[in-house]
Amino acid sequence: MRWSEVDFDKKIWTVPAARMKAAREHRVPLSPRAVVILRKLEKLGEFVFPGQARNKPLSNKSMEMVLRRMKIENATVHGFRSSFRDWAGNVSSTPREVVETALAHVIGDKAEQAYRRGDALEKRRTLMEAWAGYCEPKIGAEVVHISKR
Repeated sequence: MRWSEVDFDKKIWTVPAARMKAAREHRVPLSPRAVVILRKLEKLGEFVFPGQARNKPLSNKSMEMVLRRMKIENATVHGFRSSFRDWAGNVSSTPREVVETALAHVIGDKAEQAYRRGDALEKRRTLMEAWAGYCEPKIGAEVVHISKR
């Protein structure tokens, strides 16, 4: 993620096509909470999450290494995306195609793809705000540690 890709006024992060698996630009609506977090970060260069090497992004293995250091064996980095998908499908009432678009998945056959030109940005914004609310710790909430059994 590069600072130049974030539009704070519109609350959108635009990922260029060159960095997307489907080779299509992907707009990510940023929840108010995400914007607050981003605004608090110190700008140390072009990357929002800089790596250890000068002018390089955080490694794509960084999250995996965090899980290893925390000795979390029953989770994967891709599992974070899967958790969002499960929540969206099981808890939210958001239509499947909006959820899949949020995940930058190509949906439908060639004919549907040809006719579906929009990216449901405002519907995805509502979805991301709900997800942010779900992830945000609640006041007075109790954190329950799950044993390895």
